[in-house]
Amino acid sequence: MPTPTRRDLANAIRFLAIDAVQAANSGHPGMPMGMADIAEVLWNDYLSHNPANPGWLNRDRFVLSNGHGSMLQYALLHLAGYDLPIEELKNFRQLGSKTPGHPENFVTTGVETTTGPLGQGFANAVGFALAEKLLAQRFNRDGHEIVDHRTWVFMGDGCLMEGISHEAASLAGTWGLNKLVAFWDDNSISIDGDVAGWFTDDTPARFEAYGWNVVRGIDGHDPESIKAGIEQALACSDRPTLICCRTTIGYGSPKHAGKESSHGAPLGLEDIAACRTGLCWEHEPFHVPQDIYDAWNATGAGREREEAWNQAMAAYREAFPEQAAEFERRMRGELPADFATHADEYIAKLQAEGPKVASRKASQMAIEAYAPRLPELVGGSADLAGSNLTLWSGSKTVASTDPDANYIYFGVREFAMSAISNGLALHGGFIPYDATFLVFSDYARNAVRMSALMGARAVHVYTHDSIGLGEDGPTHQPIEHLASLRYIPHNDVWRPCDAVESAVAWKAAVERADGPSCLVFSRQNLDPQQREPGQVADIARGGYVLKDSAGEPELILIATGSEVGLAMQAAQELGDSVRVVSMPSTDVFDRQDQAYRESVLPRACRKRVAIEAGVSDFWRKYVGLDGAVIGIDRFGASAPAGDLFKHFGFTVDNVVEAARSL
Repeated sequence: MPTPTRRDLANAIRFLAIDAVQAANSGHPGMPMGMADIAEVLWNDYLSHNPANPGWLNRDRFVLSNGHGSMLQYALLHLAGYDLPIEELKNFRQLGSKTPGHPENFVTTGVETTTGPLGQGFANAVGFALAEKLLAQRFNRDGHEIVDHRTWVFMGDGCLMEGISHEAASLAGTWGLNKLVAFWDDNSISIDGDVAGWFTDDTPARFEAYGWNVVRGIDGHDPESIKAGIEQALACSDRPTLICCRTTIGYGSPKHAGKESSHGAPLGLEDIAACRTGLCWEHEPFHVPQDIYDAWNATGAGREREEAWNQAMAAYREAFPEQAAEFERRMRGELPADFATHADEYIAKLQAEGPKVASRKASQMAIEAYAPRLPELVGGSADLAGSNLTLWSGSKTVASTDPDANYIYFGVREFAMSAISNGLALHGGFIPYDATFLVFSDYARNAVRMSALMGARAVHVYTHDSIGLGEDGPTHQPIEHLASLRYIPHNDVWRPCDAVESAVAWKAAVERADGPSCLVFSRQNLDPQQREPGQVADIARGGYVLKDSAGEPELILIATGSEVGLAMQAAQELGDSVRVVSMPSTDVFDRQDQAYRESVLPRACRKRVAIEAGVSDFWRKYVGLDGAVIGIDRFGASAPAGDLFKHFGFTVDNVVEAARSL
């Protein structure tokens, strides 16, 4: 049989996508048909990966930011030899399949990041490329480049319309991420039709202004043109590259090519038959000839690449044993052996000293205490370093070649900040943290949601957590934000009441390997709380008895953050029959076994008052219809913090009155 042509190899992608979308009667065939030639050249000639070991540490990362075209990625994984059999492609978009509607990193082997919300995959890719840069600076030595891989990202017009693309591209250019290569699928079509009515940006000029190397005028259906564009990217050593590829959406479809009708719906049997004829693909649905499979299979070449790297790593290990051990520990996601002991000693010291500080200051103190033992900790703030208090004495900007670079000045870019953190976490070798005011978590919320969905080990720090920030007024005073973040599944939210709880929250966030944590801190100083050693240990369970009643409690006060001090003062007024429960993390508390939860909140005691400077409805699940909630269900006001707390009813007298009314 004749050797398959490049067009044959690309057509295998096209028709697997066409057939899967038709079988599911759902999906997006147009993009895979349009980008198939680009994908074929990249994957067969340039991508460094090993289908037999998708987790190989020095692999290239491939990101499909325009994730609606997921069948492109599934076809690539299947053809290249990953563990994604044809039965899974036939089961596209069905319950329990490994081929969901959008790529999911926790479902499909070989998918690096979950994409679909447009633009976020591109920002994740910036995080991947930053991780590669920092690891290379830290661990590479002359003649021993054990960290040397690229990040390749596909993106469409929709990704570039999203504001996050501006934020992320600007940072990538500033950081000079030359191992990042982005392919723009310039097909001029989005769901609503020809983009001429709503997307007339000079995209190449925009990226040049961001400091990118821009390769213009690539024919996305000509393999030689595509190769020429990639070679120009590889030749650039100081900037990321955008390759502008002119393509036709739905390429090969007599009826739908170049039209929005191919974007998000099956082509239909009649048009598919015409496609088969026009593209000379005379095979049954889901059938790929063996010679094409053989030409695509990357397992052998992948094993050779990894073996060569293994030999290089062995030489590095012999020459630099301590650095090699540290690199491998970090890439396994393991914490230093002494971290837990060191953290516990620091927490015990804080409890003994009892500093009266704002919890945002306590957060900075925790970073200062933990970071020297955690070289994988990297992060920063969205232009609020002096307010979020994220800088510490060992901070060194990532916009440098310092081998210990660890601090990120994100600028006012909350959304990209959180999505880049997700990329850093997913790459491996880092525990990223990012920070802004709690009220501005709205800007970043979808990236936080993606952290939770993907199980990314990211720490999102939010300060100025309530009306307690004072004079900046309602635009800066979070009301619904705590509840909103708590309602994200698999997202741990901590709102500590003093320095000790803040240090415990940081420790829990660092130790949590399977998902994100949101750490929420105050602007104002908070009184330290007295605890016995057993109570300190129970903080990590999310909720615990801070002050117990003399016997069985007749009333329980539940509070978080700055309101814990208020609850303790009210309890003194109410007498010995009152229990105070500090609940720094409702998410963690809810995961405790029933016996522990009952020991803290016994069902027999139905007289409960919850106190938190946020929306009240969230707390109904803890106090029930018989209980009371002292919260705030309206926007704040501009005034000193003390005046605001009194105005909105966060006073001892109001808590006592609410308690006695029960």
